[in-house]
Amino acid sequence: MKVSADKRLFWFLKDNTELDLDSPAILDMYVQQVLMYGKAQDIKSLFKKIGFVKFKQSFERIKPFLSEEVRRFWGDFLGNT
Repeated sequence: MKVSADKRLFWFLKDNTELDLDSPAILDMYVQQVLMYGKAQDIKSLFKKIGFVKFKQSFERIKPFLSEEVRRFWGDFLGNT
């Protein structure tokens, strides 16, 4: 699945860049950016695009790279599901 990169979250990418969320590396970058810099609406959109299972798998791969607060928040949430 390809999505357009939101410049608010992906300021470091060229304009009109498309991200292929079928690639695990791109998916992980996408999830990390949304969790670190996104708003509630961005997170809702993330879940609609990739679903809970893919989110959980990606979170496990990226959690060492998240800030402690973000990692703890989502780790607690996922641990209780």
